[in-house]
Amino acid sequence: MDLGQQAQNSESLYILSHYLQTRKRRPASEYDIIILHEVSEAKGNEMKIKRILAIGNSFSEDATARLSALCRAGGKEAEIVNLYIGGCSLERHWTNLQTGEKAYRLDLNGVGQTEPVSLKDVLSSEKWDIVTLQQVSGQSGIKASFLPFLDQLDNYLRKNIPGVQRWIHETWAYETDSSHPDFEKYNKSQTEMYEAIKESYSWAAARIGARIIPCGDVIQSLRGKKPFDYSHGGMSLCRDGFHINLIYGRYALSCTWYECLLGDVRTNPYTPDAEADPDLLCLIRETVHSCVQKVRISV
Repeated sequence: MDLGQQAQNSESLYILSHYLQTRKRRPASEYDIIILHEVSEAKGNEMKIKRILAIGNSFSEDATARLSALCRAGGKEAEIVNLYIGGCSLERHWTNLQTGEKAYRLDLNGVGQTEPVSLKDVLSSEKWDIVTLQQVSGQSGIKASFLPFLDQLDNYLRKNIPGVQRWIHETWAYETDSSHPDFEKYNKSQTEMYEAIKESYSWAAARIGARIIPCGDVIQSLRGKKPFDYSHGGMSLCRDGFHINLIYGRYALSCTWYECLLGDVRTNPYTPDAEADPDLLCLIRETVHSCVQKVRISV
């Protein structure tokens, strides 16, 4: 199914494939990319489109998986695109940005397309309002791994997309019994990994003057609540020790993005699954709102 068929219900469809074929492109960087086009009614019959591009990896795929549905439920017309390379680091994205390699799978509203695209092409296809960045999960708590690539990517964005808002997507710590090889870097301690991630992302955001989407804070806060306290019999928010739980975990992450970028998620009626516990969904929304408010107050 092509992009137009999947988004045919949108009155103001931004056809990414058209831009990728007809506009001149630029270089890429280390992250999967997610492009969220929020379409809202303006005065008269004009439409204003907010273009949000997230550069990430499988963690940004998890984080935005429920975002399109949340937007629909919240009355936000949106198109969400993820440029995906699993385990992609800042360094690799920066390399891709320079070479223009078509190494990314394009996901539109959670549906993967077959034609590979380049980060360079996507960055040059439109004037983005918001761009998000993140480090690969295993290096997210290691400040040295961010440099010089974070600075290079940010300088590129500033130069080529004047006035763009830059956001840092804070990733989460692995589950306590995770078998991920990078967990060794944090002595297989979830607490140590979370604290290192929080410090690194706070530092990174301050370094480039960006704002934070606190997904790591939200997941760790939920882990401290009885239903999600895995160490004491609660359910894990991870599905394999590091990628996030498909129902409650992905819901929590997408709610965090929604709260930061689109509006108060507490009144959003979206339910991610017919079997989902309404009380747990409410707990997640309240936790998201609280964590985002704390970040806003601290900056």
